[in-house]
Amino acid sequence: MTQVKHASWRLDYPSHMTVSLQTPTAPTLDEAHIARLVNRFYDKVQADDLIGPVFNAIVDDWDEHKRLLTRFWCSVALRASGYRGNPMAKHRPLPIGREHFERWLTLWGETVPEIMEADAAAIMIDYAQRIGRGLRMGMGLGDRPRGRDLGIPMYEASRGKSRIDE
Repeated sequence: MTQVKHASWRLDYPSHMTVSLQTPTAPTLDEAHIARLVNRFYDKVQADDLIGPVFNAIVDDWDEHKRLLTRFWCSVALRASGYRGNPMAKHRPLPIGREHFERWLTLWGETVPEIMEADAAAIMIDYAQRIGRGLRMGMGLGDRPRGRDLGIPMYEASRGKSRIDE
């Protein structure tokens, strides 16, 4: 057994396990900075040639949408409880592909360091990448190419031959 001790507690765990007790303490990871980030980022989204038209077509009130997204990002980064929504359900019907996700993440990665210090920026970029990956997977746009995408012939078990054979 291995022990991690703190002034007010002790944690015992098997030696073969690793434990991380780090908590984000970056000074710019707070609601005010998240609100500034969301405002600046979505100003860029609105003006972007690729993703702007997708979101401008469905967002009627950008100020209200930014407030909603600030609550979302605060729920992610600060574990705040103000957001109620289903991002997957909102994004699924949109006409977006992998290139839209890549552009969104590129803009995010450019914008976050403009608002936040390095530690907080790294945390927010990591959250965005994980959320983006989850949304892509849920929308069938996952990072892992399927067999057909790799040029591997698909096999039909019922007929015992490759679809390419036809």
